[in-house]
Parts: sequence; structure tokens; C-alpha cells
Amino acid sequence: MLRRRLLLATPAIFAAPSALHAQGAWPNRPVRIINPYAPGGTSDIVMRFLAAGMERAFGQPFIVENRPGAGGAVGTAQVAAAAPDGYTLLVTNTGPLAVSVSMTPPPAYNPERSFAYVTMFGGAPILCAVKGDGPIRTMADYKAAAAARREAMSFGSSGVGSVGHLAGMLWAQEAGVELLHVPFRGAADAEQAIIGGNTTSLWNTVGAHTGGVQGNSIRGLAVTSEQRVASVPNVPSIVEAGFPGSVASNWFLLAGPAGLSGEIVGRLRTHLAAAMAEPAARERWAAIGMVSLGDPTPAEISDFVAREAVRWAPVVRASGAS
Repeated sequence: MLRRRLLLATPAIFAAPSALHAQGAWPNRPVRIINPYAPGGTSDIVMRFLAAGMERAFGQPFIVENRPGAGGAVGTAQVAAAAPDGYTLLVTNTGPLAVSVSMTPPPAYNPERSFAYVTMFGGAPILCAVKGDGPIRTMADYKAAAAARREAMSFGSSGVGSVGHLAGMLWAQEAGVELLHVPFRGAADAEQAIIGGNTTSLWNTVGAHTGGVQGNSIRGLAVTSEQRVASVPNVPSIVEAGFPGSVASNWFLLAGPAGLSGEIVGRLRTHLAAAMAEPAARERWAAIGMVSLGDPTPAEISDFVAREAVRWAPVVRASGAS
């Protein structure tokens, strides 16, 4: 009887080391990190900076692939449909996970069920800015001008449904005014439109306009964070400006397809936590206007994404973004 029990147990005994070996072998070939936006944006800057360290830590190439389209939904859907083997990851942000889900038609993934969340990189507050030598100097001035010229206060952003677009709409709701949205292909075009007098203002990620604020070609009225941002220290926070309901950021995170093993998630989190604590990373984050959102667990990230989707849904509907 004892011999029979031992024979029955044998497959399990020998299977365990084999399974552990397979898990420990990751990665044994290049890893793709899908960025669902064009090159040059904050997602690209963050991930390419970290990818070099990941290659050194794990001994394999970590290749960032840009797959733009549909406000980030195309590349994000590609990762949702990938095998959860650790060789296809996703760097993404508020748009595909908390904004696109309220648009029509909805994306081909569910942020609560389609992904295994790994780590949060941080958040990029939105800057409200006007022409540097113009008459509007504060958010109070901005509100007064918008109230005096119903629907005539124009603001640019990086596109329909972008967090800059929605942050402007969120503030307008809190302030009780109406703004005219003018979408542009990117941050540079939105900034040039202010300087050229074609639009009155912009709402866009602060890191994209740090140079313009520092060079005084545009004037920052507020950043949509609770505290000031190190890269533009003279620009008040939106809370200081009297609009606490407009705190918002374009947050960035790393994820994989649902079913990604806890071991791979843990190894990635351990390395990325150490990498982001390095002085070079902190300097890079400050330069592009990123602020810390803490170090939430994967489960906490999932809950956060769900709350953000609920928060942005009425703003998306009011904006008419689709």
C-alpha cells in the first residue's frame, strides 16, 4: 500500500520542479511593450527610459512598440487579446482605460477583466495656460472672461477625448461656465495656436509645455494637482486657485493580459520599484511634470482604474467625445 501511494505521488513530485523551472525561465526571449500612442509622448518617454534598465536586469531585450489608433484603444485591445505569458506588456494611461470605456462604440476590452495590472508609474497633471503677454493672469480672470463671453473662450488640447480636453470640461462644470474646445494633433500645435492668437487657452499635460512656461511665451494659470509641480513651481495648483473639484491627472501604468502569472508581476514590480527610486528616474519624472501616485498593489490599481472610469463617464458624455 505504501509503495502504491509513493508511485501515485511521483508525478506530482517531479512536476513541481519542472513548473518552477518554466516560471523561472522568464524571460528567455524578447519582451514587447505595446505603447498605444505615437512616439514622443509621455508614455513613450517613461517606458523607453525604464526599458533600458529592464534589459539589464532581466538579460533580454524589452522592445517598445508604438501602436497608435482610436485614442489608444487599438494597441490596448491588442494586449488584451495576447497570451498571458509575459512576452506582451502594455504601457498605457487614463485614455484607453478610463475614458474610452464611456465612448460609443466601447472598446474591445474591459479594463476590470482584461488586464493584470503591474505597477503605477505616476500621474501627469494638466496645465491650463494662456498667452504669456495676454491680459488673463489668474484662474479668476479666466473664469470671468469665460462667463463674459459665453462659449467664446476657446481652449486647445491634444485631441478629442484626451485628458486635457476632459480636464478643461471638468473645470468648466465646476466653474459654471462654457468653453469652446479646439482639438489639435498634439501639444506643440495647441501651444502655437495660443502664441499665434488663434485660441485663447490650452488644457494639456504639463510636461509638454514646461519650456513654454519657463520661456514666458505662455502663462500657466494652474496645474490640476493638489500641490504645485516642480517643473513649473510658479504656477499655482488648481486647489490654490479655488477649484478643488478639478484635480485630475493623466496617470500611467504597466499591465499585461489577464492571467499573467503572479511571479512575473512580482518580478516586474520589484525591479521597477527600485528603478523608479533611482535619482536619475526622479529627475526625469520631475522634468516631464510627473508626480507620484504612491505604490498601489495590482488589486489597488484595478480598483483605482474602475473609480476613474466612473468619475470620467459624465464628463465624457457632456464633452460629446466619441
